Amino acid sequence: MGILKRVKKLRLVPQEEWRKRIVTPEEAFEEIEPGMSIFLGTGGGEPGTLIKHLMSSRAANLQDLELIQLLSFGEAISGEGIAPPVSQKFRLKTFFSGWVASEEITAGRVDLIPCRFSQIHRYIQSGIIHVDVVLIQITPPNEDGYCSLGVSVDVARYAMNRARWVIGEINSDTPFTFGDTFVHISEFDYLVEAEEKPIILERWPTDAVYEKVAANVASRIEDCSCLAFLIDPLFEALGKFLADKRHLGIHSPVFTDALMELIQSGAVTNQNKNIFRGKSLTSYAMGTRELFQWLDRNPLVEFQAIDNVSNPINIGRNPDFAAILPARKVDLTGRIALHTGKRNVSAGPGETMNLVNGAELSRGGISIFALPSRNLEGVSNIVLNVEGYPNLFTLRESVDMVITEYGSAELGGKTIRERAQTLIELAHPDDREKLLDQAKAARIIFQDQIFIPESAHLYPSEIASSHIFENNLKVRFRAIKPSDEEQMRRLFYRFSDEAVYARYFSPIKTMPHARMQEYVNIDYSNSISVVGLIGEPGNGQIIAEARFVREKNSGYADVAFLVDEKYQNLGIAGYMYKILVRTARQQGIKGFKADILASNKAMIKVFEKSGQIVNFKLENGVYYLKISFKKD
Repeated sequence: MGILKRVKKLRLVPQEEWRKRIVTPEEAFEEIEPGMSIFLGTGGGEPGTLIKHLMSSRAANLQDLELIQLLSFGEAISGEGIAPPVSQKFRLKTFFSGWVASEEITAGRVDLIPCRFSQIHRYIQSGIIHVDVVLIQITPPNEDGYCSLGVSVDVARYAMNRARWVIGEINSDTPFTFGDTFVHISEFDYLVEAEEKPIILERWPTDAVYEKVAANVASRIEDCSCLAFLIDPLFEALGKFLADKRHLGIHSPVFTDALMELIQSGAVTNQNKNIFRGKSLTSYAMGTRELFQWLDRNPLVEFQAIDNVSNPINIGRNPDFAAILPARKVDLTGRIALHTGKRNVSAGPGETMNLVNGAELSRGGISIFALPSRNLEGVSNIVLNVEGYPNLFTLRESVDMVITEYGSAELGGKTIRERAQTLIELAHPDDREKLLDQAKAARIIFQDQIFIPESAHLYPSEIASSHIFENNLKVRFRAIKPSDEEQMRRLFYRFSDEAVYARYFSPIKTMPHARMQEYVNIDYSNSISVVGLIGEPGNGQIIAEARFVREKNSGYADVAFLVDEKYQNLGIAGYMYKILVRTARQQGIKGFKADILASNKAMIKVFEKSGQIVNFKLENGVYYLKISFKKD
């Protein structure tokens, strides 16, 4: 019939007449000829009844057909149509190597088209990807004769405009969604009534490790950030940790149950977006029946074509866009192996590139790759090299941050050596020594790099906190790490000769690698070192350090402080001192000892104001302090 004839028919079918146009799938298929290319709707919008009948049909005209589907979830893959002995009937082309398609692609029974989702429409419009027939799922028409594409917009409209025949499967269980979803009933050559329910996806189970990874990711998301979600245990766990954020925005290729709950929490307002402000933007919805019911006629969610949603320029128009991406493996230089295989619905390399490019174009944007430190078999997900893994994202220059349950590594501006050191700290404690040895053998870290195995398990992550001091100065505090070596060197060289002498009681002029790495590699069973950082995560600068070292037999510990001279007299040392006291008391330490130059009045005041019992002894211009902790 063709697009021109369909346009002329627009609005000529009365509402009460549309049911009279319903035919059987077999009647609709009579127009199909051998060799034709058939576009199929995706996910919850997959026309299950039409595909089921297409797979099972033995009609002579349904031979040597090419099926095109962006993501395959249902009968187009798992049905009998592609299985021997009738595999010559259909050949599927897909743009995503995941879910059940992965095994079929690997076996050579399904063709993968490597392509960014934002570019697919161009290939359809130009005819490079040829479309003869469209099979899509739609809602029943409203009183004006308009149907909704429901939960799968993708490139359906582009395919409809190029096709000779458009067949709509009317499904009353499909939610009527808003956005670029409206199609008039007259735009369809044939209508079939659905016998199957829309495809639903049960929610991903999570575990304690994913909960911790998600909590670490959420800690790096600021209020007013714009986010994209995917279908993965990480995002299933992430939503609840973002519930206390304010004015988040959503610009996401996929809409899920976790996103629904995040919106319901009140954390999402979309008020700071510059594109579709006030709306959560998406192209697909995949999830439970509860999600589909919530989406039905919901004005808070805007469905647009995938080229609009995935376009990096559009993504980048939103300030503070955080591209959060689940990773399978990460190597010590920052290259990423993405997920693949059955039931994977995470981003492939193309969609990852769209999101990362969008973050790069976004003012204040950031790309975060997150993963557990080990896989389900207990094998490290932090590796020396990701070469040999499928679905590689090798643009390590675009990876801003990597996060595991053991913390986060900011990679921007770091050398390969610095990246390797900080990524090793994100591995499971039992895997770090082996990774360090591999990195030494590969000559990407210092050959004399120190490693204290016991400390890998004892890192006191619980002391992490932040505080706002005078002049609205926000300082983040955490325990020192071996990868802080370069930052601590910079702090040392910012001190005046007088400040160095006050701390070390010696006119030290240099702090080479050999000495500084001994300083930052802490035996946490006997020592605690806290650093204070300013600046945004990923670009933080250490401005202060405080530590105690337990004495062998006295029950006391020696304590010392360093505060950048530019940030002294703001209360930073006093705040760090409280952290040290709290941690020391938890470890059963009775008190502190300290040696302070009599001229160091500011440090003496810190101890005097601490609320602890302080005994002073002055000898040769040096105060020898003994601080006994008060009993609770």
